[in-house]
Amino acid sequence: MPPADTYQVIAKYYDAAYAVKQDLVDLPFYLDLAQQSPGPVLEIACGTGRVTIPIARKRIEICGVDNSLPMLNVLHENLSRESDQVRQHVTVQPGDMRAFRLNRKFPLVMIPFRPMQHMFTVEDQVAALKTAAAHLTDTGILAFDVFYPKFEMIATKIGEEIPEMEWAPASEPTTLIRRFFLKDSVDKIHQIFSFTFIFRTYQSGALIREETEAFKLCYYTHPHLRALFLLAGLEPIAEYGSFAKTALDNTAEQMIFLLRKRRS
Repeated sequence: MPPADTYQVIAKYYDAAYAVKQDLVDLPFYLDLAQQSPGPVLEIACGTGRVTIPIARKRIEICGVDNSLPMLNVLHENLSRESDQVRQHVTVQPGDMRAFRLNRKFPLVMIPFRPMQHMFTVEDQVAALKTAAAHLTDTGILAFDVFYPKFEMIATKIGEEIPEMEWAPASEPTTLIRRFFLKDSVDKIHQIFSFTFIFRTYQSGALIREETEAFKLCYYTHPHLRALFLLAGLEPIAEYGSFAKTALDNTAEQMIFLLRKRRS
């Protein structure tokens, strides 16, 4: 499958937006896994390098794969500002997480910040997990996270525009960018909700630009994921309800898994 020209708007604002997202606390978790691994690391859906580059700064070899050319373009720009020592620890290539094969194995494969929620059919979900499993060494670990669904909230506020975050570009002190979230629809049967990100740019208080990008996510239940693991030949060795490694129980905000190849 060829690289996709997706995330054109999101890629422009991705790093700045998530730099101000206070509840995005996954980086220490994945960085710790990488430091405990003998390396190298494979990061599936590496995006702009939010996780990739901090791992490379620890002098850990990491290979990043993503299917979005706009996101990869930002990653290459970010890498250009790093030292030679950091850059030499990173390899990047386009690839679809359902199908790519690198012909090498890794002791750690990671899929941070919910790319599995962009897999909308069981076939795609199994294919993505099989891709990850195909790149594991015999003793390797796959780590990924998805959000714990809040069913009481999923079907609410459809059509309501919700302000999410705002930031000011460092080079433009009179400019303010705000991101809004507009939920468009919910498909309960296929466990998918569709929404639109709206980016509005203000200069000296006046709206000068509005950009939108459609988006959708699937959501999982715990039994659904356990069934997918079986179909993909994987088994959990740990599961957490937060990046602080709290229990996966009714108070969980996340579902975080460490998996290995299933042993007969």
